[in-house]
Amino acid sequence: MSHSGSCMCGAVAFTITSPVTETGACHCGMCRKWSGGVFLGVEVPKGAMEITGADNLTVYPSSAWAERAFCKTCGSSVFYRVTAPGPHEGVFHVGLGTLEDTASIPLTGELFIDLKPEGYAFAGEGRQQMTQAEVLAMFAPPA
Repeated sequence: MSHSGSCMCGAVAFTITSPVTETGACHCGMCRKWSGGVFLGVEVPKGAMEITGADNLTVYPSSAWAERAFCKTCGSSVFYRVTAPGPHEGVFHVGLGTLEDTASIPLTGELFIDLKPEGYAFAGEGRQQMTQAEVLAMFAPPA
């Protein structure tokens, strides 16, 4: 089943052609600044997203291993993409809020859990939780 989505003004739209089965939450400082809070994103493999209106995106290289894209018209955060060489290179993390249909997409993980502000928590248990050190080790350049 494909999923479609867009930015707030519709200048950027996309279709995800691979199954979307889960979402993750990121509590790192960059995601909090970029999204205005916790970033909820769905993972999309390289080559599994068709974007229309890509010329309306501004891409910002936010770290040594990733870039973030937002609509230059309305400012909506659209996706985060891994740029570092390795098994995650080219993988998109698309903002859950940009999808037209989010039914049946469970929250399955939280990144940078040790940086999560104390003012909120998600209900339920059983999610994978990774600390800053664990996430950085996952994206470390290959030896």
